[in-house]
Amino acid sequence: MSKNRGVVYVGPGKVEVQDIFDPKLEAPDGRRIEHGVVLKVISTNICGSDQHMVRGRTTAEPGLVLGHEITGEIIEKGRDVEMLCVGDIVSVPFNVACGRCRTCKSQDTGVCLTVNPARAGGAYGYVDMGGWIGGQARYVTVPYADFNLLKIPDRDRAMAKMRDLTMLSDILPTGFHGAVKAGVGVGSVVYVAGAGPVGLAAAASARILGAAVVIIGDFNKERLAHAAKVGFEPVDLSASDRLGDMIAQITGSNEVDSAIDAVGFEARGHTGGEQPAVVLNQMMEITRAAGSIGIPGLYVTEDPGAVDSAAKQGNLSLRFGLGWAKAQSFHTGQTPVLKYNRQLMQAILYDRLPIADIVNARVISLEDAAQGYESFDKGAAQKFVLDPHGELAKAA
Repeated sequence: MSKNRGVVYVGPGKVEVQDIFDPKLEAPDGRRIEHGVVLKVISTNICGSDQHMVRGRTTAEPGLVLGHEITGEIIEKGRDVEMLCVGDIVSVPFNVACGRCRTCKSQDTGVCLTVNPARAGGAYGYVDMGGWIGGQARYVTVPYADFNLLKIPDRDRAMAKMRDLTMLSDILPTGFHGAVKAGVGVGSVVYVAGAGPVGLAAAASARILGAAVVIIGDFNKERLAHAAKVGFEPVDLSASDRLGDMIAQITGSNEVDSAIDAVGFEARGHTGGEQPAVVLNQMMEITRAAGSIGIPGLYVTEDPGAVDSAAKQGNLSLRFGLGWAKAQSFHTGQTPVLKYNRQLMQAILYDRLPIADIVNARVISLEDAAQGYESFDKGAAQKFVLDPHGELAKAA
């Protein structure tokens, strides 16, 4: 193994690629683990959730190695790993999950009860998620490998499709989960809030689930133009604060069957100012009676940069009575990636879901990660994929 390098959160607004420790088969508390593997990272992506930390909108401490979207090759395994081999190409769910607790056994791997002493749920390279080192690096450790890892069956095919398969670690299952929990099915009219990568993944998921119309709302004109280019109906939220009326111009009705929040807690209102609950309140307005709302967008328990004291503690001013009166269903929380990633892998391998083109994936080197973060933060209509060893460039 050559020297490890990783993307490190330095402070609000700044990341650096630094030398970091080589991975070991150890848990964050230093215990030796034999159920884990060490991966040579083939691809690892910059996520909007990472941006929340980098903007200083969480309690993340400087020095955190970032990255929870990981695909790699096994180069070392513990003696308890029985179903995977050195040389296997694997997709890593962003959830760290033990596979043995009550929630893991019910496929609710986003809230594993054992991998994080602070709360339910673990993840790589993320604040308050158990201390697992992130994978925006050349090498990374993955615990509970037999349970967590999805083997991609054919190496050559995997490398040829890696721009798509890299999305299996988070944004594609997250978008799909949002669409499923929003009740999307054949003939559905769907509204997606946010034309970033997760919103586009949710829109693509709605389409493959049979939606008749998929509408995407955003303020970012470049992202809206890309959404239109890949076949979705864009709504420019800067044009009006009457979302229902803009939807009616597309469908003839000011209500939708299903709504998906792919924005989260840094939502902004029509005036451009931050309004943390605006998306959720809009969704209750535009979703029909007995409709469903999926909320894969991130909401946090602590937001130091929030606009008011309540939001700093994760308390939002929701018009919940409206949702109750309309008998709507809401579903929130970390996506249990393992529930969906195998099916979505098959859809990619058999050319049913060209997700890299839909989210406008752009491959850059690991050493260029800081520039990728900066461009993404400015609203670039792209999904940045890091190529730590240059293998994606070779495959292309």
